[in-house]
Amino acid sequence: MNRTPIIVIVMPAYNAERTIKDTFNEIPKYLRKHIILVDDQSIDKTVEVAKKLGIKVFTHSQNLGYGGNQKTCYWEALKYNPDVVVMLHPDYQYDASLMEELIRPILQKRYDFMFGSRIQNKKGALQGGMPLLKYYINRFVCLLENIFLGVNFTEHFSGYRAYSAELLKTIPFQRFSNDFVFDQQMAISALSHGFKIGEIAIPTRYHEKASSIRFFKGSKFIMETFWQIFVFRLHKAGLLKSKLF
Repeated sequence: MNRTPIIVIVMPAYNAERTIKDTFNEIPKYLRKHIILVDDQSIDKTVEVAKKLGIKVFTHSQNLGYGGNQKTCYWEALKYNPDVVVMLHPDYQYDASLMEELIRPILQKRYDFMFGSRIQNKKGALQGGMPLLKYYINRFVCLLENIFLGVNFTEHFSGYRAYSAELLKTIPFQRFSNDFVFDQQMAISALSHGFKIGEIAIPTRYHEKASSIRFFKGSKFIMETFWQIFVFRLHKAGLLKSKLF
């Protein structure tokens, strides 16, 4: 008899008190068995709200950053011996009701890494509240990343992702940055190891409660992204040996 796949949902959280309940309620009920929230020293009641919802909570003794939060998420998720681990921001920016669409291609062994793209068309992105400048920056950076990485994704910045356990056990995510560039390192390392990445379209949902990277941090993130791509290209060409890829 085939066993029921184990799906673990991880939520890297920072000040998500106002949105975590809505995010949780949107997750299909049959997928709520294993949910982990890692709190990165929130100053609101994120931990209290999460515990009331029945979510397994881990707290950092100090703020480690977005990437540092995810490291704890995946470390704890792998203890469940999962088939798939889904990363869902608890800020209600991503449509959790579409989660099974992310999971299915991984369970079917068609992909190892899936993400939800918010900008498969301009109209939908803008109607969903994405600022016009952010849309154009996203599209321009995406174009360059596609060229340099040899892929053809419609987005590279999505925080709604699903990974196979094999991928998480293979790529050295504990060596990655504790900052926002962590997501980019995950994708580049996955490509470097030959894992297959796919995407699905999801609604764009910007609102005043959702988290967002400010200008300075966003600029730093983009520069770090292209530095990682440069290092990856050197690694691929045999000119540099990187332990990240």
